[in-house]
Amino acid sequence: MQFRLAAFADEADGKLDGQIKAMKDNGVEFLEIRGVDGQNISEITSEKAKEIKSRLADNGLAVWSLGSPFGKMGMGDGFEEHLEAFKRGLHNADILGAKHIRMFSFYVPSGEEEKYKEKVFERLNCFVEASKNSDIILCHENEKGIYGDMAVRCLEIHKTFPTLKAVFDPANFIQCSQDTIKAWEMLSPYVEYMHIKDAMADGSVVPAGEGIGNLKYLLSQYKGEVLTLEPHLSVFDGFDKLEESEKTQMKFTYPSSQVAFKVACDSLKKLI
Repeated sequence: MQFRLAAFADEADGKLDGQIKAMKDNGVEFLEIRGVDGQNISEITSEKAKEIKSRLADNGLAVWSLGSPFGKMGMGDGFEEHLEAFKRGLHNADILGAKHIRMFSFYVPSGEEEKYKEKVFERLNCFVEASKNSDIILCHENEKGIYGDMAVRCLEIHKTFPTLKAVFDPANFIQCSQDTIKAWEMLSPYVEYMHIKDAMADGSVVPAGEGIGNLKYLLSQYKGEVLTLEPHLSVFDGFDKLEESEKTQMKFTYPSSQVAFKVACDSLKKLI
């Protein structure tokens, strides 16, 4: 299997310089940009986007996707301002050279998904319509608590909006008690790329291959080229001061964000 790696490098460092270092140290060529220099990607100016692209290019790196929060809001929250931010995001994605925007399908009350379906789809349609004149591919991520958290509702979304592709996140499905293989069988025709994030049955996130996400199988079936690492591994301040026996008990806890990021990268490379 030949893959190219992207990552949410803000999990290694909040500053762009630190993200660049973590990417270069771990052989990651693409950034799924989410937080940088104290700002969420949805908040940056065009000038900041130009600066980021230049600094990445100087280091032989590039932006793969905007790891945006678009669609990650409640149904009772004001949508017009959110839509305007989305339109600015499209513009900044173009400046950054990103071809994708990761997005969501809105938080809905548990058990009331059908009640809110029409309104959810109206809002998703606004995103799709706003992006029609761009080359940006919108990618819906399955996320716990949103309308499209379970595979069957994700499938509804993709059948309704064929141009809206999928970001397949195994750990998020586990946290919704959704079998990842069954989800893959339903959604694979729509998958644009994968988030590499594994989890245990209790929902706790662990390095790739250590959980029940069936990542080895999913990677064998995946036809894409790029994988985005989203470590979400626990950092414990004071880990270095623990006794060795205590460290063993805290198998998936790490002394720093940089170490956790490296473990995530190494685990994926080993799995591949």
